[in-house]
Amino acid sequence: MPSLKSLLDSWLESRLPDVPPFEPDLATRLRLCRDHGDFSLAYSTAVQPGLRYFGDEKGYIAFATKMGHAFVLGDPVTGEGERDGYIRRFVAQTRHPCFVQIGHATAGVLAGLGYHINQIGIESELPLETHSFAGKRYETIRYSETWLRKKGYRILECDGSVIDAEQVRHISSNWRTGRIVSRREMRFLNRPFEPFLAPPMRRFMLLHPDGQATAILDFDPIFKDGDVVGYTAAFKRKLVGTTAHAEIGLTKFAADRFREEGRLHLSFGLSPLAGIKASAFPESRLWRLSFEQAFRSKRINEKIFNLQGQAAFKRRFHGNQKASYIAFKRGSPIEMLALLRLLKTL
Repeated sequence: MPSLKSLLDSWLESRLPDVPPFEPDLATRLRLCRDHGDFSLAYSTAVQPGLRYFGDEKGYIAFATKMGHAFVLGDPVTGEGERDGYIRRFVAQTRHPCFVQIGHATAGVLAGLGYHINQIGIESELPLETHSFAGKRYETIRYSETWLRKKGYRILECDGSVIDAEQVRHISSNWRTGRIVSRREMRFLNRPFEPFLAPPMRRFMLLHPDGQATAILDFDPIFKDGDVVGYTAAFKRKLVGTTAHAEIGLTKFAADRFREEGRLHLSFGLSPLAGIKASAFPESRLWRLSFEQAFRSKRINEKIFNLQGQAAFKRRFHGNQKASYIAFKRGSPIEMLALLRLLKTL
């Protein structure tokens, strides 16, 4: 028998306006992503299960619903000159949708439509064309690489010949046991981890001196005009007890590999609620203060999600930082509760 919460969710969902159906298959989504997926979340919008789509053969907006609210994931995946139109049409078709982890251009369009725009965190990126790990500020990064090498660890790109999907699944399951909340993984801003690697993704692994794989790091592609111009760090997994140098060494190894290949960008993705400042758009001061307080909250960092730890890891790489935004018309506590439930943080 359905629970009361499920019945309430269903009733709230039924009150959402009908959105013109657009059900692109995976091949269509990946084609559009290859042509226009020039931001860190683009690939995830194309492959994440459970998303819905608004658009046509020239582009799409990815979204999901919860408790009678619609939430857009990232920027529209379409030509840069077309994004404004997709945003305006979707807002007209949907009752006050909320846009999550969007860039400055999308935020500007929505501000013109009467939205409040708040920073939701920062994204950091290494410009690989000009970047180097030389110098004092990267001393700790180089130390991790040296430490791993001296201890007999090896880092390889995974091609399926060293570890199989079952071993990868074991590393991920073991990693989950050490998480703050082990019974669930975040969704929407993240997608479920898969042991099988899709061809456009890249996976690097750390081998213990005894030959056992102890850590893996997966990357999503960033496209421009059909070419892979960079990657976004998507998943980190390691066996409990693996050295803290593992993630740093894997990340440096991957960055060096991508630079050698002529890629332009390495994105570390979003640091949620980190570096919150006034957005320079019309915003909710209440939610800005709430986001700042949540980032500082000991209870949230220890019991729900380690916001500070994630931000601290990414700061080690001294990447270029840019603000990421959330845009909403209502910004009610119920809407924010719905978003938290969609993210699986509650």
